[in-house]
Amino acid sequence: MSEDRRIATIENGEIVAADDALLPLYLKRTRNIEGWLASRAIDTHRANSRLLKKVLRLRTADDAETALSVNGATITDTYWICPADQSLNYADICFKENYFDGLALCGDPDSFSLKPSRTPELTNIGSYEKCWRQKDGVWWLYKAGTIQEYFSELFIYRLGIAMDFSMAYYEMDGDYIRTKDFTEGAKVNFETADGFMGDDDDYSRCYDQLCEMGSDLRADYLKILWLDTLCFNMDRHTKNFGLLREQVTGKILKMAPNYDNNIALISRGYSKDVTRSTDGLIRFFREFVDENPGARKLLGEMVQNGEIPIVTEEMILRVFAETDAQLLEAVINETYVREFIMNGQAQLLDMLRNS
Repeated sequence: MSEDRRIATIENGEIVAADDALLPLYLKRTRNIEGWLASRAIDTHRANSRLLKKVLRLRTADDAETALSVNGATITDTYWICPADQSLNYADICFKENYFDGLALCGDPDSFSLKPSRTPELTNIGSYEKCWRQKDGVWWLYKAGTIQEYFSELFIYRLGIAMDFSMAYYEMDGDYIRTKDFTEGAKVNFETADGFMGDDDDYSRCYDQLCEMGSDLRADYLKILWLDTLCFNMDRHTKNFGLLREQVTGKILKMAPNYDNNIALISRGYSKDVTRSTDGLIRFFREFVDENPGARKLLGEMVQNGEIPIVTEEMILRVFAETDAQLLEAVINETYVREFIMNGQAQLLDMLRNS
């Protein structure tokens, strides 16, 4: 189902009829309903996910069963499973509250006194401890991390905004970082790139696939790669970038905003190579543009027309000050951050000039 529209019929775990235009991209590619459900389930390697499943009496449930316990529903899309023997509407299964946010985020012991109830945490994917919280009718995703991870996430968000890139909104709230649900309550369907790429995050193959899906997607993907390389995002994979789709027609609207930059920049310490002359991500980007002349040409045009703006030292210092203001206890090497990004940009620009 998508809201109250039937988009597929499932019998004995197999899709026997479907509206391909409306199917989730994962199912369109694989027809594997169990795999799709499993891909939506909470990561069982998170300590608090095991506590959550224990409280909800789901300790022995596999990933597909875990997701199915809430009809496979999530906060950020309108897809769900309606059992054939039940008369349910989307309003019956979509999440309106969450009593287990504290358990999912920080292992709140008082949650063990609560009665089991439906929670979006069972379909809140990713390896970090996190939770969904609703504030004034808006869902926010809270995530735990270190000061260095918070700084990296906030700094890259603010730098992306300064570059006029599409970025998911981030801010600190107490001891945790949070980001606003960019689907605004599933007004559009968000689908991660594993839906159309599986686990293959090769830059060139992702770029070519996006070209086939819509030429308007190319530039935003290149902006994600550019910022990832500039700010040393080591962990871009097919579950942390994706697309937004219109619900009624299934039309791909655009790339989702750039999010999930916590394993980047200084999150794992300061690189010994601030010049970035031996930088692995610079090398990956060079291999990409050498292999894909179409992407190289478009990148050159985007830099020339300002769609990818030149980052200045003044811009970095301003963003640094804005970020530092939210993390008063952080001690971050401003000089390193400035030199690291400026040197990365020099490498990227030199790469395009020598094409």
